[in-house]
Amino acid sequence: MGSAPDRFRGVAIWLILAGLVRLSHNTEPGQKHPASGALTALSVSSDAAEAGGPDPEQLEQVEELEMKEVAGEACAEGRCETETEALLSAVLHSDTGETQNLTDTKSYKVNCDRRNISGTERPTVQILTASQDLMELLNASSTECSLVLFYTTWCQFSANLAPHFNTLPRVFPSMHFVALDASQHSSLSTRFGTVAVPNILLFQGAKPMARFNQTDRTLETLSSFITNQTGMEASPGQAGLEEGPLPAVPVRGIDWLFVFSVLFLSGFGLYALLCSDSIPWLVPGPEHVHQD
Repeated sequence: MGSAPDRFRGVAIWLILAGLVRLSHNTEPGQKHPASGALTALSVSSDAAEAGGPDPEQLEQVEELEMKEVAGEACAEGRCETETEALLSAVLHSDTGETQNLTDTKSYKVNCDRRNISGTERPTVQILTASQDLMELLNASSTECSLVLFYTTWCQFSANLAPHFNTLPRVFPSMHFVALDASQHSSLSTRFGTVAVPNILLFQGAKPMARFNQTDRTLETLSSFITNQTGMEASPGQAGLEEGPLPAVPVRGIDWLFVFSVLFLSGFGLYALLCSDSIPWLVPGPEHVHQD
C-alpha cells in the first residue's frame, strides 16, 4: 500500500485526465473552457503533494471543483445553467410545440364543402318567395353550407341588418345565403323555432347546425360566426357594405291580420256586454213600467 502523497498524486492525475477528456469534447476551437481554472488548481495541488503533503485548503478546493464537475454545471458569461435547468427548458419547448400543433389541427363544428362559382356569376342573397320550398332549395343530400335569415319587411331590426347580410355573399362566395319572410312562411318559422325576427340559422344541406345568438348583428360578428363554425376565412378587401335584395328600409303597410283581430275582439266584447245581467237598465222590460 502506497503512502498518502502517492494516493493523492494518483487521484490528482486521474482528475486531470478526466478534465482533459471533458475539455476535448465540450470546448470549441479557440474558446477557453470554464473548467480551465479547475485544471490549474489540480496541477497546483499535485505539485504541493510532491513537495511533501497535501494542503487542507487545497483539498477542499479540489473537492468543491469535483462536485461541480459531477453536478454538470456549465458556467459561461456569468450565468450557470445546470443540466436540470436545460432538461426543464427542453420539456417546456416540447410542450409549447405540442400545444401549437393542437391549435393548428383545431376541428370545427361544421365541415362544409365549398360552393362552385363561375367567374361571371356574382354571388348574392336569394330571396325565398311564398311559393318556394326551403328544403328543396337547400338540397338535403348536399354537404354545402347555407346561412338562412328569417325576417319581416316591417321590422326595423331586419332593416338594420339588411346591408350587412347583403354583403356576406361577397365576403364568403363559397357559401349560400338565403332570406325568407317569416310572415309568409309561418310553418318554417314554427319548425325552426323562430319566435322573433331577425333569426339567423346555419344549415349544412337541409340540417340546421347552429344559430346566431348575438344581439350585435354586424358584418364583423356575422363573419366571425361563420369562421368559428366552419373554418372558412373571409375574402380580404371586402369590408364595405353594399345594397342588395333585402330592403334596408322597413315597409309601412296595413297589417290586415291585426285589423281583423281588433274588429273581432271589439265585436265579441260588445256582444258579451249586451248579454250581461249586470246592466239590465240598457234593455227596457216590464219591470221598468210604472203603475199608476
